[in-house]
Amino acid sequence: MELLDAHLVPAVDGVAFGLLLFVVAAGLSLAFGTAGVLNLLHGTLYAIGAYTGAELSDGTWGGLALGLAAGTAAACVAGAGLSAATAPLARRGHLAQALLTFGLALIGGDLLIQFFGADELPVRVPEVLDSSVTLLGHRYPAYRLCFIVMAVLLAAFGTWVLTRTRMGAAVRAAADDPQMLAATGHSPRAVHTGVLAAAGALAGAAGVLGAPIIGPGPGTSENVLMLSLVVVVLGGLRSLWATFAAAVAVGEVQTLGVSVAPELAPYLLFAAMAAVLVLRSRFAEPAGAGHGSEASGPAPVARLRGRLAGLKRSSVWLDRLPRRNRAPAWLARLPGRAAWWQAAPLLVLLGVLIALPALLDAYSISLAGSALALGLLAVSVTILTGYAGLPTLGQTAPFAVGAYATANLADAGWTMGPVQIVLSALAAAVFAAVVGPAVIRARGTTVLMITLAIGELTGAVVNQLKSVTGGADGLVGFPATQALWGGEGMLEESELYNYALVVAVVAVALTLLVLRSPAGKLLTGTRGAEARMRASGHPVGRYLLVAHICAGALAGVGGSLMVTVQQYLSPADVGFEIAAFALLAVVIGGTTSVIGALLGAGLIVATRDWVAGSWPGHGPLLLGVLFVATVYVLPRGLAGLRGGGSGGGGQGGPPSDTTGSPGAPGAPGTSDTPRAEDQPPSAPAPTPAGKASP
Repeated sequence: MELLDAHLVPAVDGVAFGLLLFVVAAGLSLAFGTAGVLNLLHGTLYAIGAYTGAELSDGTWGGLALGLAAGTAAACVAGAGLSAATAPLARRGHLAQALLTFGLALIGGDLLIQFFGADELPVRVPEVLDSSVTLLGHRYPAYRLCFIVMAVLLAAFGTWVLTRTRMGAAVRAAADDPQMLAATGHSPRAVHTGVLAAAGALAGAAGVLGAPIIGPGPGTSENVLMLSLVVVVLGGLRSLWATFAAAVAVGEVQTLGVSVAPELAPYLLFAAMAAVLVLRSRFAEPAGAGHGSEASGPAPVARLRGRLAGLKRSSVWLDRLPRRNRAPAWLARLPGRAAWWQAAPLLVLLGVLIALPALLDAYSISLAGSALALGLLAVSVTILTGYAGLPTLGQTAPFAVGAYATANLADAGWTMGPVQIVLSALAAAVFAAVVGPAVIRARGTTVLMITLAIGELTGAVVNQLKSVTGGADGLVGFPATQALWGGEGMLEESELYNYALVVAVVAVALTLLVLRSPAGKLLTGTRGAEARMRASGHPVGRYLLVAHICAGALAGVGGSLMVTVQQYLSPADVGFEIAAFALLAVVIGGTTSVIGALLGAGLIVATRDWVAGSWPGHGPLLLGVLFVATVYVLPRGLAGLRGGGSGGGGQGGPPSDTTGSPGAPGAPGTSDTPRAEDQPPSAPAPTPAGKASP
């Protein structure tokens, strides 16, 4: 009884907080599981309701009712608008949707700050609710008890609508069999719009009612979105009551867990999310159709054997020619015209990068060095997303490992650049090897969610392990890096840039050599025709694990470069936003183009830090516009502008990531076989493995 008495108030707080998350997550689950939209804008819809309700609250019942009506209506309209925005992306998979909605979230967040201000707004509730009641001998806010009752009623009402009404039947039919729904005279498009509008209305209403609990302010939308994603993953997509139970559990961990086990609470949520996703992928059927289609063309192994046989026939024919008709041996060894044409963008880019210190000021040179570091992170995402077919939002985890390894090595006196690079890459590779088995079996959206959980877990460790990471304050003041043994520490921007350029060139050259080798072709074949590769006896899991480890090592090199160039390190440098930027850089360049990823990273850094400098305070808005424009204008990336694009990744565009979801197998929009769900009906046939962009 003493234990119950000591933790009664946090426990009830956990119920109230969990039910708030339930109302938000119910809308996210509706949009994801029924309308098939991976909506990273959902937290912003909550913020729209919260800001509107706070602005209209005046401590009266009329103000509360007006705020509830206005906030719900505003978020409902935004949800309906999201339906129109995502309509052109219906057949491009969830990766394009995630980038679009994240860009819209950046735009919406900036507009909310401009309209309502950057400070947290006070929320006034009616006097009757702005009081305390006695609960088992403890005083507890009346408003939170009232909110608990309203959330329970909402769960019951939502379940009744979805399971007992014609409207709910139409919603379920739109998810399961839209052709049959259309045959009954209903418009699947109208139902889709209605579902997203209802999801937005739920988020807006949760924002108004939850503003006294989670007030509107900076970071509110991101926090609500992440917690709601955890709830959706834990509860699945098939039952509102399962979502209800998961939300209450998350709320208890966030409140009661902090008071009972504060050292574990930051890790429990995303650890549980990752565990659930991994277990679901483990108990699913092995790969069947893989990423490609069985009828999409000859297997990569067969193509490779055919080319080798053709080369052999050519060599035999050449041996039969008279010697006077043969080309000189030195001429035969020269690269062909096609090889020079493919290498031209790389050579031009290298020339521009070498000339930058003579053309830019010190600040711009520093930004260019940061762009190279982010570029290596983007290239590592290219390896996983474009070549291995594993779209990732968690590559900032090995990036963080490499960054903090370099910072701590420098602080311990290990200031030699090559030593820092090698040890940071090794540490990141070990990290990738440890988490790799949890990633490589899943596919599509499940990979996105697992890697997101890994990235968030790493962020929690960064904030908690202050002796190594400095916590939220970060690290600064460590010795400068030496480029060579016996040299001085690099302090000038031009020196740091040249060092970063040399490291980046070596890393990119090694990456291109591997991707164009037989190993790279096997990896591309794994993505394009996984079932055939398995049937041929190839250890696909081993290939993917090696790719994950190598990509992790490359991300660790990027993290090391970032620390060297910036001379400081903070959690924001390795957070979710950076992961989204890296994925955007890959989409900008074309998912199988290494050079395109570097160009995309440069464009992002220039937009965020250089262009935004002339319009202070609007960096997120500009980046959001860049996200949206990229998704619509460059569906195949910059590589797609070069004569039809690149191979291995849908001709340079976003890979056919998935039409599935992280919910329970069998949920609407999912498949019981996660690997077979990764190929949308309209996905292009895999391009020959040897034609990937440089």
